[in-house]
Amino acid sequence: MSKDLLFEIGAEEIPANYMPATLKQVRDISEAMLKNNRIAYEDIKTYGTPRRIVLFIKGIAEQQADLEELVKGPSVKAAYDENGNPSKALLGFLKGQKAELGDVFIKELSGVEYVYYKKQERGKPVKEVLKTLLPDILTSISFPKSMKWGNKSFRFARPVRWLVPILGDELIEFDKDGIQCSRYTKGHRVLSQGNIEIKNASEYFDKLRAGFVIADQEERRSLIRRQCEELAREIGGEVLMDEDLLEEIVYLVEYPTALIGGFEAEYLRLPKEVVITPMKEHQRYFPVVDKSGKLMNHFITVRNGDSRFLETVKEGNEKVLKARLADADFFYREDRKESLDNYVEKLKNAVFQETLGTIYDKTQRIAATAEYLAVVSGLSEDGKKNLLRAAYLCKADLVTNMVKEFDELQGIMGKEYALLQGEDKEVAEAIFEHYLPRFAGDCTPETLIGSILSISDKMDTICGCFAIGIQPTGSQDPYALRRQAIGVTAIILDNSVFLGLSDLIETSLKPFALKGILKGDERSIKRDIIEFFRQRFKNVMIDRGFEYDIIDAVINAGFDDIYDSYLKIRELSKWKNRDEFLNILGSFNRVSNLASKAKSPEINESLFTEKAELELLHAFGKVNAEFEDCVNNREYEKALKLMITLKKPIDDFFDSIMVMVEDEGIRNNRLGLLKSIENMMIKIADLSVVVVNKIS
Repeated sequence: MSKDLLFEIGAEEIPANYMPATLKQVRDISEAMLKNNRIAYEDIKTYGTPRRIVLFIKGIAEQQADLEELVKGPSVKAAYDENGNPSKALLGFLKGQKAELGDVFIKELSGVEYVYYKKQERGKPVKEVLKTLLPDILTSISFPKSMKWGNKSFRFARPVRWLVPILGDELIEFDKDGIQCSRYTKGHRVLSQGNIEIKNASEYFDKLRAGFVIADQEERRSLIRRQCEELAREIGGEVLMDEDLLEEIVYLVEYPTALIGGFEAEYLRLPKEVVITPMKEHQRYFPVVDKSGKLMNHFITVRNGDSRFLETVKEGNEKVLKARLADADFFYREDRKESLDNYVEKLKNAVFQETLGTIYDKTQRIAATAEYLAVVSGLSEDGKKNLLRAAYLCKADLVTNMVKEFDELQGIMGKEYALLQGEDKEVAEAIFEHYLPRFAGDCTPETLIGSILSISDKMDTICGCFAIGIQPTGSQDPYALRRQAIGVTAIILDNSVFLGLSDLIETSLKPFALKGILKGDERSIKRDIIEFFRQRFKNVMIDRGFEYDIIDAVINAGFDDIYDSYLKIRELSKWKNRDEFLNILGSFNRVSNLASKAKSPEINESLFTEKAELELLHAFGKVNAEFEDCVNNREYEKALKLMITLKKPIDDFFDSIMVMVEDEGIRNNRLGLLKSIENMMIKIADLSVVVVNKIS
């Protein structure tokens, strides 16, 4: 017979952004522990509110499954002496397994006889096992930041205040550092009266609901969404439902009730983002737009409670937002009293990084890299003029009042102020776009000069940090260099840009070298940055669904041009499971294995006398030049087709020719031919790392 298991961990308010990963972690830990302890169950679910993490296991078995395991001991030769007496090795094995000499038997494995013991263990009542497992689950949860409190031996996101572990209708009792297990949970901090007794796991959710707590986060999410949409419809509008904000609110409330408020229509004259940012980022309000997408002077917020005194709550929220918008309006008007050029001058007093200099210094370096990229991309003279103007102004808004107060508006305000002072639209757009992508999944710049400026900015940060030895280590990445490198990679891929990474890094490193602040050899720093990009590129390719061995095959053969490497990976992925390609892998791997012994790829045709080696030489000569042209033109499909034509002459060569002959000249000549073929192959990929996983 099975029962349901409830394990509630009650705590002080846990940060909302911790919860999604924590609930997944609790589920994964629990599944692993149940499996390792041979405990059957029907389903596992995890739930969370600001004050609780809940594990609910439906249909958990009352008894562990019995264990029957065959344990291999020492070989018979090692287990007994010449007189047939047990050796120390056998006695030690018996002691470790708590077995007697008569319990073991002999069984052959791969032609060798070994001593075996059949280990059997009766399953224990699950209630007893859970007394160990549940505390282990509690202490196995990790958080981005955790704390200790009182005399507790384990860390948690916030102090744990109560534990409710109930199997069916039985309380699982254990004591974890003085935190007692009980049947009593807590309802809503304000609305619920007293503790709530849970007599049976099955009544938990209904009892909590009566205490104004909806434990299921998906139910809260659905409820919030529906309430917000209904309120917006009542005033003829639509709610701008930001999913990240919704996710945060879900874990900030236990009993959600949405309400709608308003603000003075005069604030709608401000740029849309200026109104929305304090709403979303500071107050966690959802904006409302009309049917045409125009912002309305309304907002929707979600309170943690019921519908009582909503008018009072609404007035309080309106008052707070009014103050925020009044500040924004003041900052906006003050900022417009000066030009962006004046703000650029103020950047000379704004430190980017102590060793790397001011933000103004950074804009100068960005402009230098942007000039290089303008030439590489073939940007027109007008485009170059706009690019350099955008580079000059791109950081100006960082010292405006608006961005100082609402840093989320960096780039957005730069674009707005640029348009207001009559800058070219392309310049204004590039000022905004140079921050893109800002986070995983964000869009990349749409304009060429925006893309160039974004790459230049990100490369300056990456190269500057590597130059002075503050590159990421472990989980530490204070300047978000990993995100910056992924951003550069995304821009290059989205714009199909062929760009030499080595030259780009060299250009971005040059100002730091001239300043004499490099902490290390420039060549080593450059190599480290390329390796840093190589790892980020590999992760991006895996995220895009490409197989690791194809990625390794390409980047092991050489990594400098990100988009070119992508094209090779894409083409090789198309070929991987084709019979014609799989059939050549073995042939080319034989070539690579022997080619590694070659002293050089030099060939003396007069030393070739055997038919098979002459045929391979001629076949290679016929293919090589055309293959080279295909690679130079990035026609990788055609190049792979040419490689396939070498399969038969390669196979015939190995079937007929002994490569490692005693005559050094003939041996080196044959190895040189194989090395030349390998050198051709490696221009696309190192095929030796491709994993053949096709089942024939």
